[in-house]
Parts: sequence; structure tokens; C-alpha cells
Amino acid sequence: MTVPAAEIRPAGDRALLLIPADPTRAAQWADALRREPPAGVVDVLAAAETVLVQLGGDPERARASVSRWVESALRADAFPAAAPAAADAVAIPVRYDGPDLPGVAQALGMSPERLVAAHTAASWRCAFMGFAPGFGYLRAPEWVVDLPRRQTPRTRVPAGSVAVAAGYAAVYPRATPGGWHVIGTADAVLFDAHRDPPALIAAGRPVRFVAVTP
Repeated sequence: MTVPAAEIRPAGDRALLLIPADPTRAAQWADALRREPPAGVVDVLAAAETVLVQLGGDPERARASVSRWVESALRADAFPAAAPAAADAVAIPVRYDGPDLPGVAQALGMSPERLVAAHTAASWRCAFMGFAPGFGYLRAPEWVVDLPRRQTPRTRVPAGSVAVAAGYAAVYPRATPGGWHVIGTADAVLFDAHRDPPALIAAGRPVRFVAVTP
């Protein structure tokens, strides 16, 4: 079924996949659904361009409820980005000593200092989780840097590496291969299986990068 500016597809018998016509609004949709879930919604999972809505109870009633909610919200244009709450923001101290910092700054036609200032001033929010446990894809309206990934990925990116690519920022929770541009280092533990919750960052959570002296 379709509604204006959106497509709703079944995803099994107890979930729906919402596809915004403007894929950059997927995170806004997910935030709005979490704040005011329609009847029958038990979980909301955001991806880069879609939102998966898990249903409970009577699935037919839940599907109808979600469809009505989306239609109503679209008519009212009720999918604003949630304002970052300073009290809820995860503050991540960063040493901007990454090996790619000078090259990224040069590619963007700015000084490393200006790049660091832009990165720390941006209002980051976790759009969705993926790639590895604790890896949050962060976006910010002020961050207009859409730098492609590295042409040659690294076989090992150390845990705590702060990196940017394709309009996103992230912190590597553990050492893995990776193709993002590493601009800094953080000591924060992004994922700990013995912690509750295990992930430091969750989808929808605001994040603030704080520059510290190397």
C-alpha cells in the first residue's frame, strides 16, 4: 500500500517497512514513531533510508493503525527532527590526531583547525546502528561534508577511531577493517557486553564530540 510521499511494504507477518520518498528523513520518521507509537507497534528500527516497524497483538489492526498514523503525520508534515537534548547527549572526548585529518581538511579546502571546529560544533544524532555492535551512524544538519570513503580501506582500524565518510561520523567500537577517514581518537568504550545497556550510543540519541589535548 502507498500513502503520499511514502511507501509501506509488509516485512513478514508482523512487521512493516516504511520507505520515505525522501530517504534522508528516515531518522526523523523513526524518532517520531518512537515518541508517539501508534497502537500495535512494539519496536522501531531505523536504517539509512528505511524504517522497520515491528508489530504486536493483532497484526491486521496494527497495520491499519500504522497506515493511518503515517497518512495523518504526512498530511500535517509532522516529522520534524527531534531537537537535541543537551542533558541526554553522549559526550565523547576526542583527540584530533587521526592520520587522515590533514588530508580530509585539504580535500575540503579548509584548515585542520576549522575541520575540528566544525566537527565539534555539529549537533550529531545517531541515525541508526550497524556494521558492528556499538557502531552508530551519526548525522548532523550542520555537517555538509559528503566525502566518499577511502579508495583503499584499511585492514585494521583501531578501536576508538573517530572517523567520517559519506556524510556520517562514527566511532569504531573495536578494531575492524574499515574504509572511513580517521580524524581522531576516543577512549570511550562504545560497547561492553557486561554493561546495561551494552552500547554507549543508541538510535535517536544525540552525541557531542569534545576536543581534548592529545
